[in-house]
Amino acid sequence: MSVRITRRRAITVLAAAAGLPLIWHASQAQAARLIRWEGTTLGAPSTIQLYHTDEAQARAAIEAGLAELARLEQIFSVYRADSELSALNRDGRLESASPEMIEMLTRARELARISDGVYDPTIQPVWQLYFRHFTAANPDPNGPAAEDLKAALALVDWRGIEIDPLARRVTLARPGMAVTLNSGAQGYITDRVAQILRDHGFSSMLVDMGEQRALEPKPDGSAWKIGIANPADPNRAVSEIDVVNKAVSTSGGYGTLFDDAGRFTHLIDSRTGQTAPALVGVSVVAPTATQADGLSTALLLAPAERRQAILRAAGGETAIFVTPDGVTATVTA
Repeated sequence: MSVRITRRRAITVLAAAAGLPLIWHASQAQAARLIRWEGTTLGAPSTIQLYHTDEAQARAAIEAGLAELARLEQIFSVYRADSELSALNRDGRLESASPEMIEMLTRARELARISDGVYDPTIQPVWQLYFRHFTAANPDPNGPAAEDLKAALALVDWRGIEIDPLARRVTLARPGMAVTLNSGAQGYITDRVAQILRDHGFSSMLVDMGEQRALEPKPDGSAWKIGIANPADPNRAVSEIDVVNKAVSTSGGYGTLFDDAGRFTHLIDSRTGQTAPALVGVSVVAPTATQADGLSTALLLAPAERRQAILRAAGGETAIFVTPDGVTATVTA
């Protein structure tokens, strides 16, 4: 049996292809041209769309954005053995941590506090347990053994991330602890790439590095349209929203299924070790992709009665909960 990975952040951009090799598209739109890049970021299909009259200048700006993307992947990737995050998880300690790592871990601890630990960046040992279990030969379809799950959960506690910003040192409190920033890093990268493009003089754009950030309307004055994915078929949308100068992030258990039956997914409740339902998703609208990214995971796992308070405290604006039948609830801050 193999883990079935689709897309962790399964928002559909209407009328946009995804998952293709690195390619360029340009199309006429009034006096400006739509320049489009497609590729992959931290394992997720990614796109940059921006309007400009000078295609060469746009390409140069995008190349600068991609250089920043590569730099940040070197810091945050849990899949690369040479990343800062992998070094922290391997050694339990990180000296000379980058400012970006300090910032992201500080943000992650704050969201964990706000959400009462529902969101916890130290959930990685439990994720690894599920991964090892379901990629082994003939795994028990009922999931990992209770004693193994209990042992992994004992390593989960966001308070065990000790940060010394002056010394640029990060320490994990107990051996075996490990951190994932997958619910946050893609949003952070999205924001940084968008800022690089803005610094190069671009304003009308939609940047999707696993999360989506829309800056300014299109040249014709219309908003960027973003589809909210159907959990049963992430390539289809159950509804759509107009976005200008906002970010959107979607989380759903369907992004990674550990088992063919869909009983076990990649989004794990740090309090119980149980996973989020496969056919429920939430899309969060926030001022930045960094905020939206962490919130989408936290809100999917949070009790319904806590959703609004978490959304408001973390700076989000709207959360749209969906099932295959359509929108089930909308929460506003």
